[in-house]
Amino acid sequence: MSEAELARVNLKDIELKPIGRSNKKVSLGDLWGNRFKITIRNVELTPDETRLRVENITKELEHGAPNFFGVQRFGENRPVTHVVGEAMLRGDIKEAALTYIARPFPEENEEIRTARQYIWESGDFKEGLKIYPLHFQFERAMMNHLIAHPDDYAGAFRALSPKLMELFLHAYQSYIFNRILSRRIESGMSIDEAFDGDIVCFKNEMGLPDHSRLQKVTFGNLDGINNLVGRGRAFVTAPIVGYDTQFAQGASGEIERGMVAELNVDLEGFKVPAMPELSSKGLRRAVIVPFKAEFSVEEDELNIGKTKVVLGFSLQKGSYATTILREYMK
Repeated sequence: MSEAELARVNLKDIELKPIGRSNKKVSLGDLWGNRFKITIRNVELTPDETRLRVENITKELEHGAPNFFGVQRFGENRPVTHVVGEAMLRGDIKEAALTYIARPFPEENEEIRTARQYIWESGDFKEGLKIYPLHFQFERAMMNHLIAHPDDYAGAFRALSPKLMELFLHAYQSYIFNRILSRRIESGMSIDEAFDGDIVCFKNEMGLPDHSRLQKVTFGNLDGINNLVGRGRAFVTAPIVGYDTQFAQGASGEIERGMVAELNVDLEGFKVPAMPELSSKGLRRAVIVPFKAEFSVEEDELNIGKTKVVLGFSLQKGSYATTILREYMK
């Protein structure tokens, strides 16, 4: 894209700036990460109190923050994406489709909540289309398919783009990962230290965790692995579960297998017989995201008598700024 073409791009609340030139096309997957500068306002502490708290939190996160999937992975106003994925896993494609199309949430506006409630209770897609907002194109596409092909719920999902279809099952995998990571933290096990039985991955040439390069941790290599972990060259992992999940051993493995059992997850369900194109073998993901925060603390000019914090940090692709903000704001 030329600078002239870039200048014609008009996106709400987004400004684009050229930062360099390249003879190579930028493709999906080329992203290293994102740089954030975020202002937190209306802090009910003095600037000195706020600065001390931010300094202490930053010190606690010296080696990185828990690599949780952010709330947007599941839906902020309508956290239903992983619920749809769970129904897919269990083979109930009808429930998955109806949940996505029609399950109402109180945070939605009244128009869409009323439309969803009507379809949820009646199952009348023809009448539902008359009251469903036009800009909800995905749900309308699924309903149109079901009107033409009653009970073909798998076909209704195939009316969506492949990437959107994949998002549902991936969201449920993300939910399980978050639960496993939370349980590890609750147990008192560090996330920036490897234990016997853990599985670690290593940093690649771009400085990112390479989740395809895994090694099991044993008493024999524990010290060497932790030397690499401490230098930011290796990372403890937890599973993105699938039908061929590689579980850790020891205490970490007990947490991973225990959570799968607690959630009553049948790993074979990730083959999704009704929609095999969504099948997922599973993989491992680093449990910590390294970052270095810069910050300033000032009086909040928009809220007299209050304080603001301006946080700046970079995150590797696949990690969420909301999880960093959670560590500072919780």
